Amino acid sequence: MTATPSTPAATRQRAAQADRAPSALQDIRVLDLSNGTVGPVVGMLLADFGADVIKVEPPGGDPARSLAGFAVYNRNKRSVEADPADPRHTQWLAASLRGADVCILGPGDELTDFGEEAAQAAAGNPHMVTVRLPAYLDGSTPWPDGRESHGLLASAGAQAARQSSYTGGPIESVSPYLLYIHATWAATCTVAALVERTMSGRGQTVTVTGINAIMVAMAGLLGTDPAGPDMPTTLGPGGRHPIYRQFRCADGRWIACGALGTKFESAALQAIGLDDVLTDPRVDGLPARLLIPTNFDWAMPRINAAFATLPSSDVLERLASRGIPCGPVQSREEWFDHPQTNAIGMRRTLDDPERGTVDMPGVILTLTKTPGTVRTPAPRLGEHNGTEPWPAKDIPEPRAPRYTEGPLAGFRILNTGTFVATPYAGVLLRELGADVIKVEPPGGDPFRTTGYTFNRGMRSIEIDLSASQGQSVFRRLAATSDVVIDGMRPGVMSKLGIDYNSLTQANEHIITVSLSAFGEGGPLSQQPGVDMVVQAMSGMMSSWGGHDVPVANTIAINDVTAATISALATVLALYHRQATGDGQRVWDSLAATSLYLQMNDIVRYDGRPTPSTGGPDLRRLDPLHGYYRTADGWIYLEPRTDDTEALAALEAAGLCEGGDPASIERRVAEHTTTQVIRVLVPTGIQATRARTVSELLRDPELLNAETFHIRTATTGNTFLMTGRHAAFSRTQRRGPLDPPGTGEDTVEVLTEAGFDQAAIDELLQAGIVRVGPPMQRTLALPYR
Repeated sequence: MTATPSTPAATRQRAAQADRAPSALQDIRVLDLSNGTVGPVVGMLLADFGADVIKVEPPGGDPARSLAGFAVYNRNKRSVEADPADPRHTQWLAASLRGADVCILGPGDELTDFGEEAAQAAAGNPHMVTVRLPAYLDGSTPWPDGRESHGLLASAGAQAARQSSYTGGPIESVSPYLLYIHATWAATCTVAALVERTMSGRGQTVTVTGINAIMVAMAGLLGTDPAGPDMPTTLGPGGRHPIYRQFRCADGRWIACGALGTKFESAALQAIGLDDVLTDPRVDGLPARLLIPTNFDWAMPRINAAFATLPSSDVLERLASRGIPCGPVQSREEWFDHPQTNAIGMRRTLDDPERGTVDMPGVILTLTKTPGTVRTPAPRLGEHNGTEPWPAKDIPEPRAPRYTEGPLAGFRILNTGTFVATPYAGVLLRELGADVIKVEPPGGDPFRTTGYTFNRGMRSIEIDLSASQGQSVFRRLAATSDVVIDGMRPGVMSKLGIDYNSLTQANEHIITVSLSAFGEGGPLSQQPGVDMVVQAMSGMMSSWGGHDVPVANTIAINDVTAATISALATVLALYHRQATGDGQRVWDSLAATSLYLQMNDIVRYDGRPTPSTGGPDLRRLDPLHGYYRTADGWIYLEPRTDDTEALAALEAAGLCEGGDPASIERRVAEHTTTQVIRVLVPTGIQATRARTVSELLRDPELLNAETFHIRTATTGNTFLMTGRHAAFSRTQRRGPLDPPGTGEDTVEVLTEAGFDQAAIDELLQAGIVRVGPPMQRTLALPYR
């Protein structure tokens, strides 16, 4: 389909149409008992798509009301202030739980914390989906109070130690990315449980932990041999890929080069006049060999020097002319003000009763028939006190329990994506039980070896979609499928004749989900883009780097989050189709993802707290929160009190002198990590060891929780992959997932679609489809 016009009038028209359209979750009632970030964002994502969400706040309100992001996290909700010690309030909670479809609990919370009557009411509502959000593992947190914390989770979960920098060691983040990923994946699992409920009539308990968020975010970095050494991170803030990174040009401006894969990597080197690097015997025409540390060491200075001789405009023109994704490093403010942001509906303005005019990121994905909307601002504390409880729903008695392998068991999804984000969406949907078929071009996904972890669990069919006969085969596959996912630029699927309008001729109930770099409409819609480029253009790099060198997140942060958003888009559309029978076209983008991941930093209103900025090798955003070197490693400190109380507590523990924050670093360095943690436990200051990836992989508690699955490589050695991504009390999928070989399942998939053997043989002989062997179980060097 053609891209939607990007004029202001068209944008307003789409917004007006969205306000009038039905919502995917308009019949869903959500009781949000959480505080902070993760639970409220889960509630926000459900509320954006029409769910009636009541935010139940403790006396005095959610402590996160002081955050700028509160205005975003709690939009479209109602607020009721309730005291679990007040019988009138517990009675109201109990009555509301009897009529709720979803109940969101915060880290460490159980329904019994809100009164026995509330717990009994929940137990008496067999249709309700209960969402639990432990901050680390279910029943276990390596910091004493068990409350959510991005810094503590990044420390204990090895994300901070895996970030590339000049000096190595753990690096503090400027935005709570992991908490947003936790929330997005939890919302996806919640809606998947609601989809399953349409078949069984039964709710269940869904548990998504902070470690699950680490797994989703770091899948590409956690697949490794736990017995091997940790990957070096002293590579500078650009990471380990010598071409896929940010560069400073001759005019002092920074640009990002998104050259990934042999084709683009070779083209980028040629664009800057380094053909001889490609022909060097140590590379021999294979740019992937530049990832070998000894090659990286000699090639990186030459590549940096080549970019430094050219003005940024020249570099961008040279790269773009070869089809290589690229873009300038910009600020968060420039990105939020960019016409592209408005064109894709990612800037919304509300009149807030407490903050005045608020500009905030919009809805992160577009359901064309049942679009999400930003309708109301975050409520005042207790604004809806006195709200009558929902009446119990007149729902048929639950049928016999379904104990399926995942809540999406029985649904079939075709995934045409390559590289990272779109294939990874398929992995996450397979984790939820769907049958996901990876539709690959001749020769396969060019990134499938490097992207080993992003292709697990799917089956593979190899089809030449450039041929009309291959397109006919695809349409026939779509006739027996529920969802088609693609990662093409807007308009490409239409040119191939396999877009939504074409596929509805074969399957009127089909759902299509399209993920592109910049979304549909706007000046950048037709430009290629990848995670590294979007990090640069969205202000992620500049905010983390501060006034110095822009910092690239070692996690492919936009890719992995967009994959989760695509999975959320899929289950939202499936839920609507289960209720109405209607399929629809859905789209999302890396651009929208980048704004979502900076919600707390980008939201604007008069008097908002100043958003954080960092610098290379960032250890702390302020003197009392962050990483300190100990005698045997690193530790993350996070006081839960004001600075005066925290300094007094640190001095009482012998870790500060005379209330001087500058003395903390020296005193902490005199003790081991274990000693520091031991003396801090009585003070209420939270602390965790900053673990490396190898330490994380060897944690027996995580292995017991199926955080990792042990796999045997083709060579006979073992390695670990991320394991169970969520827990469903009734529909849990089990067991490890492995990637398929290119075309390994071609015959099986065609047979299931109704092709007989003679037709399959004809397609094989014509080269329209191909069959391949199983994939070798061998991990490539990580590209980040």
